[in-house]
Amino acid sequence: MQATMQAVHIVRHGGPEVLELVRLPMPSPGPGQVLVRMLAVSINHLDLWVRRGMPGMKLPLPLIPGCDGIGVVEAHGPGVSTPPIGAQVLVEPGRSSGESEHDKRGDDHLSDDYQIRGEHFDGLAREFVAIEARHATPIPRELDPVQAAAVPLVFLTAWGMLVSRACAKPGERVLVLAGTSGVGSAAIQIARDIGCEVVATAGSESKRRLCLELGAKAAVDHGLEDWASLARKAAGGSFDVVVEHVGPATWEGSMKVLARNGRLVTCGGTTGAVVSIALPHLFIKNQSVLGSTMGPRSAFPTIFGKVAAGAYKPVVDRVLAMSRVREAHELLEARAVHGKIVLVPGQ
Repeated sequence: MQATMQAVHIVRHGGPEVLELVRLPMPSPGPGQVLVRMLAVSINHLDLWVRRGMPGMKLPLPLIPGCDGIGVVEAHGPGVSTPPIGAQVLVEPGRSSGESEHDKRGDDHLSDDYQIRGEHFDGLAREFVAIEARHATPIPRELDPVQAAAVPLVFLTAWGMLVSRACAKPGERVLVLAGTSGVGSAAIQIARDIGCEVVATAGSESKRRLCLELGAKAAVDHGLEDWASLARKAAGGSFDVVVEHVGPATWEGSMKVLARNGRLVTCGGTTGAVVSIALPHLFIKNQSVLGSTMGPRSAFPTIFGKVAAGAYKPVVDRVLAMSRVREAHELLEARAVHGKIVLVPGQ
């Protein structure tokens, strides 16, 4: 009898009810691959978008979601000897061929063939996965796999925004929208570690307290009509960098508080896809609006080194059995979480 494993399937686009727990054949590692037993897989907003369906993008269904995960190497495929069996590894959320000019420059995430797990192909919400050995990055054994699973996508994305794109510098003022979201909580900590002065926004008192605990100087309620003015007042001036991933609901305020020579960097739009820009305001103040997607895989050793040293702290709201994946999606959609939800396979 063939061995099987537990996995999550998106069987069609829709609400959380389209998520099904299924049994699939156990994978075997092929040439250049390792077999990884997943220990923890975290949920991202990307999982919600994939489940709902994204206009203009045809996804392969049924699809296993999940782009963030930590596991243990269980077996080697032909020609592979590292990472060693038993190593705790990050399964990198993205992959590319490694052959493009972007890859060779260290910007793998900009390659034309770059793909994200759980979006372009089957992801990590399962018990075992066979992947290319080069995309299984060893992480310190002392790291709790549940905590570590909350790191990859959001910290890499925030790193790409602040370090690669906005080039934030010590002493600059940084505004982080939705500071207790995955990307927001990572951005607060990265900006603080750079030496920036951070102000964040959040929609509840408990979330604003968490922003302060993560290193923000102040946190304001983005549900208030004058939230942008309150943020600028808390900072003592306009912002050199604005970390935007909310979209239409906050865009006007974000542009309003952007300083002369300021950089607004965005990686998404949870409240919509279309915003407007007043061009005179943009060019008279010599401002920049920057798009950012993911970040270079070369940043992972630094990111996880800082997690191990305590400089970065992943924010885990709760841990659920993978069988409760529908509940996890419902909670994230309802904005009822502070940070990330992590799923444990096999339960």
